[in-house]
Amino acid sequence: MEGNLKDPVENEPTNGRKTRAYLDIETTGLSRDVSEITVVGIAVEQDGQIRVARQVETITDGWILEALRGVDELYTYNGSRFDLPFIKAKLKLDLKQNVKHTDLMYACWKQDLKGGLKAVEKKIGIARQLPDVDGYMAVVLWWRYKNHADAGALTTLLKYNEEDVINLDALRIKLGVA
Repeated sequence: MEGNLKDPVENEPTNGRKTRAYLDIETTGLSRDVSEITVVGIAVEQDGQIRVARQVETITDGWILEALRGVDELYTYNGSRFDLPFIKAKLKLDLKQNVKHTDLMYACWKQDLKGGLKAVEKKIGIARQLPDVDGYMAVVLWWRYKNHADAGALTTLLKYNEEDVINLDALRIKLGVA
């Protein structure tokens, strides 16, 4: 199936027609009932430029809506089952009511690319600067920051989140998703 994948083009031009955003959250665990959102990362791509905004700890619905202002379509990986329901449960914000959403995980499945985001990236040749950081390590990094005032752990966590949202753009392009 990899024959159907496109090579990502750096700063793919949108000619001002469509503004895309890529969202990923970090949390203290998997349960919306007892876990908290620690980081929200949003990369907005417009006219071939990508800017990343992140909010740590004091995340509000207003901040997310402001970061998504003017966005035509929001992309996630497994966001339909994790990120968006988590945001809805914690912030009472249903992003699907505010912006069109595409979960790239399902586009991957259609091309027989199964697994988490990092596994799919590896299969199709999207590189990572932090290949050893995953969702579990993101939780560990958060608690190192909170419990030990480890600024380096927070820096690594934020780089990991930024890499997630930026790589979603590369994934979208390789999948040929508009």
